[in-house]
Amino acid sequence: MLSIKEVSKHFDSLTAIKDVSFRIKKGAIVGLVGPNGAGKSTLLNVVSGVYPPTSGSIIFNGLDITNLSPNKVCKLGIAKTFQLVHSFPELSAFQNVLVGALFGNSEKISMEEAREKAEQNLDSVGYPLDKINYPVKNLNVVELKRVQLARALATDPKLLLLDEVTTGLNPKESKDAIALIQKIRDSGITILMVEHVMRVIMNVSDSIVVLHHGEKIAEGTPAEIAADEKVINSYLGEKAYM
Repeated sequence: MLSIKEVSKHFDSLTAIKDVSFRIKKGAIVGLVGPNGAGKSTLLNVVSGVYPPTSGSIIFNGLDITNLSPNKVCKLGIAKTFQLVHSFPELSAFQNVLVGALFGNSEKISMEEAREKAEQNLDSVGYPLDKINYPVKNLNVVELKRVQLARALATDPKLLLLDEVTTGLNPKESKDAIALIQKIRDSGITILMVEHVMRVIMNVSDSIVVLHHGEKIAEGTPAEIAADEKVINSYLGEKAYM
């Protein structure tokens, strides 16, 4: 589904990612991990069109999307959540998701259909429907993350990019998030996710890509990554994450 080929991104003299390559098969959950500053969020932003790559290419379902704008990438079927939740704070939770349903894909949709889709997606991610008309500026972090996820899903993505979706969640909320991610994959959506909580990434991913100083240092199954000496030395620190 997605092929990232020798992608690099420079910000002036800073190299955020360097010659990163890997592929994602349809229906997979792929984890992207590494220390702070490894280039994980930058890579997601390059894939989604937020940043153009300095070099390399990105192929999605056979189409070269390397230099497309974020709105065009989204309409082709790639949606993204952000580490710091982005929202329209004065709008309600329902209205935030309605924006995604109306403008997030290339298919024309009626207001009635968009409203139904917005409510369905809020319900599917576990957002409390009694707060559907609350302004998002009044929501807690869990509710904000669910609104952001529902808005992304309302665009009908084929590939979902998740940036630290469990950050700020307690263990019970993280467990619920894992179940939700698996539910999304089971609905037919492929997932590339950045996560720092290794227990989460090890339990949910089919394969894992490890970045360090902007370069890919390992790729494999969770068991292979947990036993990789280079990954242990640069990131994990010990073999205690399975």
